[in-house]
Amino acid sequence: MTFEQQRRRLSGVVAIPVTPFDAEGAVDGQTYAKLVDRLITGGIEVVTPNGNTGEFYALDAGEARQCLEVTVEAVAGRASVLAGIGHDVASATRAAEHARDAGADMIMLHQPVHPYISGDGWVDYHATIAAAVPELGVVLYVRNPAIAGEQLRALGDAAPNVIGVKYAVPDPVRFGSVARDAGFDRFVWIAGLAELSAPGYFAVGATGFTSGLVNVDPAISLEMFRALSTGDYPAAMAVWERIRPFEELRAANGNANNVSVVKDALGQLGLCRPDVRPPSRLLTAAERERLFGLLSSWGLS
Repeated sequence: MTFEQQRRRLSGVVAIPVTPFDAEGAVDGQTYAKLVDRLITGGIEVVTPNGNTGEFYALDAGEARQCLEVTVEAVAGRASVLAGIGHDVASATRAAEHARDAGADMIMLHQPVHPYISGDGWVDYHATIAAAVPELGVVLYVRNPAIAGEQLRALGDAAPNVIGVKYAVPDPVRFGSVARDAGFDRFVWIAGLAELSAPGYFAVGATGFTSGLVNVDPAISLEMFRALSTGDYPAAMAVWERIRPFEELRAANGNANNVSVVKDALGQLGLCRPDVRPPSRLLTAAERERLFGLLSSWGLS
């Protein structure tokens, strides 16, 4: 795919699939493939294996490679594969090269995990990894409010294959300012905090959003996207009201249940086991009961 085709697909619902585990705690590749196929047949055009909803930081390098390979095979050219990568520069570069060789279309660079991040160092980190795979589109995952338009502009100048920004700082005003300081048309701007934040970010320029909820019901996420992409904010907010209790359950206790709620919902629908790895945890009985009521209200359980 050309970078322009990739940019078009990023202006949509970017799905972050869960990573299902089997009874022994290993990655369940067969179930993973079925979940990815369900997303694609549901109308999703971009799938991100090894995102945060996929428990990226709880997977070892071999498991992350397995998830990507399963995704590429399951997608079978029907959608774009945006491979999540990260950690130190050498590890991220190896993962980027593996993503290229395995057939991914793009890579998403997780926010660097380091106690001391300088603006120039942030640019160098991403530029080094992007340069290793010039044929792949690169999407940045920005969670650090200290990263400004100045750094994004510099990175865009240094790395032509950086095509998108998944912006996950909970501040639409900051997002709007950073996007314009960076060069608004230079990147695809993706609301990185999912459906509840999407209307605010679309109002100031986002054209796509990421989603974990999409694992449970692709139709709901696509309904919100269609409303936002046509400027129908009343319709988008009607979806927002419907999904708000689900997303608030995920966000409780500092997002402690972010993945657990999605996996438990899939478990209640008979699609995968609810198991998560520490430091996440399974839902309590009360939380599961509340979740069952939400799924029932959507006509899913």
